[in-house]
Amino acid sequence: MSLIRNERTKLLANALDRAFTACVVAGLIAPASAISARSNAAPDFSFGSSLGIVIWLSAALILHMLARRTLGALT
Repeated sequence: MSLIRNERTKLLANALDRAFTACVVAGLIAPASAISARSNAAPDFSFGSSLGIVIWLSAALILHMLARRTLGALT
């Protein structure tokens, strides 16, 4: 592989991992912060909010695994 291709692969893996972080923040950290601050915008614990958390965390896991797989192509 050329050096340019390696760097592009690393850039893609980093972008996927940043998207993973954004999903974790949007799906888990933001609602938890709102609940702990007793914000009016805090979600209630319902089936819908629980499903949303599961979907966000699943998306995060998929993105992280894609990033790992992308980096695995460098070996």
